[in-house]
Parts: sequence; C-alpha cells; structure tokens
Amino acid sequence: MAQLPPGAPRRGPKPAPDGNDAPIGVVPAAPGLLHPEHPLSDDDRDLSLRPRSLTEFLGQASMKENLSVFITAARERNESLDHLFLIGPPGLGKTTLAQVVANELGVDFKVTSAPALDKPKDLAGILTTVKEKTVFFIDEIHRLKPAIEEMLYIAMEDYELDWIIGQGPSARTIRLPIPPFTLVGATTKAGNVSSPLIGRFGITCRFAFYEQADMEAIVRRSAGILKIAVDNDAASLLAASARGTPRVVNRLLRRMRDFAQVLGAQAITRQVVEQGLKRLEIDALGLEKHDREILRIIIERYNGGPVGAETLAISVGEAVDTLEDYYEPFLIQSGLLQRTPRGRVVTALAYDHLKLARGKGDTGGLLF
Repeated sequence: MAQLPPGAPRRGPKPAPDGNDAPIGVVPAAPGLLHPEHPLSDDDRDLSLRPRSLTEFLGQASMKENLSVFITAARERNESLDHLFLIGPPGLGKTTLAQVVANELGVDFKVTSAPALDKPKDLAGILTTVKEKTVFFIDEIHRLKPAIEEMLYIAMEDYELDWIIGQGPSARTIRLPIPPFTLVGATTKAGNVSSPLIGRFGITCRFAFYEQADMEAIVRRSAGILKIAVDNDAASLLAASARGTPRVVNRLLRRMRDFAQVLGAQAITRQVVEQGLKRLEIDALGLEKHDREILRIIIERYNGGPVGAETLAISVGEAVDTLEDYYEPFLIQSGLLQRTPRGRVVTALAYDHLKLARGKGDTGGLLF
C-alpha cells in the first residue's frame, strides 16, 4: 500500500474529538429532528391508514369475498393469482387493494404507472427482474402505449418476452422466459382500455362509491390509528361529507384533527366538524365551492341547462377533461346534474340544495 507523504491530508472522515462515532463535519441529528439517513416510520405520512389485509379493507363486501376465494385457491395450489383488473373512480382503494393482494399471497409487490413506461425496454427491465408469483401493479393502465401493450400481451399469456436483437436484415426475434407473475391493472377509464388487453385479465373487480356505514367504519378505524377520539355524530357527518370516497374522508379527518388541536378540543366533536367543514367550504353533501359554482353557473347563466360541456368548461375556467372526469361524476351520482344529448342539465334537487328558486324558463332537469 502506498504511503502518504509527511504532512499530506488524509482522506475520509476523522473521528470526532469527543470520542463519539460522528465524523467531523457531520452534525449528529438532534432528538426530534429528521435525519436523511433515518427511515420514515409509517405514521410519518399516515401510510398506516392503508389496510394491509382483506380483513382491514372495509367496504366493497361482495368484491372482497370473491377475491378472498381466488386468493385462497391460488395459495393452496401454490400458483400465481390470475391477472386482476381494477376499475373505479379515484380514491376508492385500487392501489391499496393491489398491495393487500400481495400481502395476502405473501409475495413481492412491484408498482409503476403507465405514463412512466415510455419504451418497451422499460417494461422488459421490470419483468425480467420479477420473482415468481410477484404482484406487478400498473396504475392508469389505459394510458399504455401500443408497443408496450403488445409486449404485455405475450407476457401475460405465455410468460415470455419478445425481444429483437440486431438491426436491418440481420435482426432476429428471441423469446425470453419470465417467471409466472400476477399483473394488476387499475384504471379510472375502463372504456379507454383496448379489448385485447381486457380479455387477458382473468379477474375483474369494479369499485363502487362506499356506503354511509362503511365510511363511518373507515373514520373510526383511521381515528384509532391516528390516536384521536371521534364522536359518533362527528363520524357520521364526516362520512356524509366525503363523497363516498375513503381518500377524501381520511383527508378530512386529518384536517379536523388539526382544527381540534388548535381549538384545544380533546376529541373531534360534531361542533368541530361543522366548523371545520364551514371553513373548508364543504357542505353536508360533500360539495366543495367549485362544485356549487358549476351548478350555479348552469342555473343563473343558462336557465338550468342544457349547456354543452365545452361552453360550461369555459364558463367555470376548467378544461373539459377536468370537468368530465373530476367534477361531473359525483354531481351526477348525487342526482344534482344530468348529461343529456343536448348538454348538461341541473335537476330539481340542485335547486333545493342551493336554495334557489326556479325561473320561468328553468326545466329543473325535465326536458320536453
């Protein structure tokens, strides 16, 4: 080993003069401060609110019972689960269910999204590293590029990858074997998924908006994990104001926890929830300010409709896709808005909810 010349500085960290293990120039993390080398605990970002088993996964009872049978059968046969297709609006638990399936099977879990797969080699890089029975989750699978989708067909059916070696006349195709795996595809737009891809999924699960009782159970479970007490009336009001969506109710619960803490309340009471929802501009049906604004614009500017989607989008200052994919589904589910061949029309329920009187030309959702 080469010797350093006399007086030359030594590379690498020197031990601290006080004898501890921290090198000079590296400040030890003080108690309560986050150190970049310290792993985050589950509670740091409320990741513990996600269920880890089918027993903890609340709601969607019929779908969950069937899925439990398929998982048990695959586990007993020591086989990989058939490919799973998850359909439903955002926030209902598709990603969570995919991870629950992996936990129930006791296998590895890999996750990506379709927009992240830019070229076929991206998909090949993932599939060639999966272990046997791995659950491979692709979010927003309707956005897969055609070339990647074609590669996925063979991987799902034959557990092989088509790969081209060389260029020009000397190019040839080889098939690389990959271990049997379970593909879990999730989408909010099932109509945009090609029929050949849908046909290769053996199990299809459709998510519906959660019932009031299930939402209240989710509030109580999340409150227990967050270690904060919630009154029954408060849980009921939170559940009713969350659009039937667990992601929304967990977000509201965390905000109510903030209000309760600042107000000095020992628990989340109905009074805290009412005050918090008022400050967040969320009403008893779960409508936010922009939802109500959409209904008001249709009523006040267009006599209750019908009005075209593009005209309405310009009026509310949103893109058409945002209007159709984010705002309208819940308004339609709530019976406040209708889509007709002539355009969007508010219903009589919307007038009642907004406490607005119907004008002479308003149809109130009835077209003659």
